Amino acid sequence: MKKVLFLIAIIVFLSFSQLHAQLYKSALGIRLSSRDAVVNNSVSFKQFINSKTAVEALFTFDKKTALGALLEWHKALPGAEGLYWYYGGGTYLGFDADKTNPSRSLMGAQGIVGLDYKFINFPVNLALDWKPELNIIDNINFEPAAIALTIRFTFGKQ
Repeated sequence: MKKVLFLIAIIVFLSFSQLHAQLYKSALGIRLSSRDAVVNNSVSFKQFINSKTAVEALFTFDKKTALGALLEWHKALPGAEGLYWYYGGGTYLGFDADKTNPSRSLMGAQGIVGLDYKFINFPVNLALDWKPELNIIDNINFEPAAIALTIRFTFGKQ
């Protein structure tokens, strides 16, 4: 009997999780970071591949010029319409224009964990995330404390 109840609970959970699709297809905006990571204050473009998987491109043009790409998986938070948590990872390539080495190349890996909220009747999306980076090329460096707020205009429905 316990096995049957457990199986029913799993089926109900999976059915419930399938009902939560992301409320937008694409989004474009700005990402404001708290730390001087390679990919910090950026232009952000997010495109959903399906209802739970997205690709995010980040373009930074501050002290460093960098392009980052992340693959992200989104999960709905029960009881909070429009609110999702997400996680993922990717890579980046950047160029540091400092005075000692004006063409220094930077390359590394990045991870991401965050919250994503889409206003129900307004085409705006907010995200708060933690995105640590591990620089591999030029010098090995780990930036663990990069937290950011992203504000995006959304378009298209999933």
